[in-house]
Amino acid sequence: MVAVGLAASATGAGCAHSDAPLDDAPSTTEAPTDAPEQNPREQIAAKLMPGVVSYEDARAKLEAGVGGIFLTSWADPGLLTEPGRDINALRAEFDRPFEVAIDFEGGRVQRFDDILGSYPSARDMAAGGPEGAQAQGAQIGATLRDHGINVDFAPVLDVDGGDLEVVGDRSFSSDPQQAGELGAAFARGLQSSGVRPVFKHFPGHGRASGDTHQGDAVTPPLDDMQGHDLVPYTRALPESQSDDPATAPGVMVGHMVVPGLGDGETPSSLNPDAYGLLRDQFGFGGTVYTDDLTGMQAITDRFAPADAATAGLAAGADVVLWSAEADINEVLDTAEQAARDGRIQV
Repeated sequence: MVAVGLAASATGAGCAHSDAPLDDAPSTTEAPTDAPEQNPREQIAAKLMPGVVSYEDARAKLEAGVGGIFLTSWADPGLLTEPGRDINALRAEFDRPFEVAIDFEGGRVQRFDDILGSYPSARDMAAGGPEGAQAQGAQIGATLRDHGINVDFAPVLDVDGGDLEVVGDRSFSSDPQQAGELGAAFARGLQSSGVRPVFKHFPGHGRASGDTHQGDAVTPPLDDMQGHDLVPYTRALPESQSDDPATAPGVMVGHMVVPGLGDGETPSSLNPDAYGLLRDQFGFGGTVYTDDLTGMQAITDRFAPADAATAGLAAGADVVLWSAEADINEVLDTAEQAARDGRIQV
């Protein structure tokens, strides 16, 4: 996915702080102990994060019980700016926590930068070292938080392989250790402002054969990735832990096919072995998101939206994400049937 970050001297977002409360959304893997028991359809809905384009669209999907919403780049800017019809109004209307996520890395990937501000790319942030990256993350987090956003699909932990434009300056470094160190610093900055960072694109897109937006992309074999593409996660995950469940880091699984990982043919986002790798090798117990299941041909060439979402849940994702318009009830119906058939656990 993309889409699937500031020092005090950087350009500010120019936003007015809202007095509306921003509920901290707990990890989808941790239900409050006093929460009423949910039926399977409600449990499935809590794992869905559809894209939204307007206040009415967001409201309808929240009424369906989704656990979060994703601000697409083509959404109505009023969701960020219009009192009574913005995200903070949605939070006031719905008496439950929910996540609001956005792609905001800085550089080429910063949505609504006319409202939220314009910030350097990861490559440019790297010049300021870890302290600079953390300061950038803190300032981005502050403006996102002020606008009701509590999850940022950033930073990118992909190691720049030099040949793939979709990664390029979105990566902090061509050195795996430095990519992990700077990514962790940026994440800590987001966390200091009350925003959950989500590392992407696991297990690594930097040396893939192509762009998953445009079709299949194959990485080097898993054994090769262990000493390169996966290295940033060995550093960033331990260095960005949080005592606050609302800001505990998440991980986004990309759509790359990894030889040696499972059948070597299934995109990682739909591959149970990719989730097993993250959980078992890295001991990761936080929230795991799929990359966008409807905006990228690596998935859309194979699956309709409801089937892709169900496959992501079956593979082990905590949250399945999509951006394009899809019938929320069809997604719920398909996944609920899969739960009845024992193909997914809720």
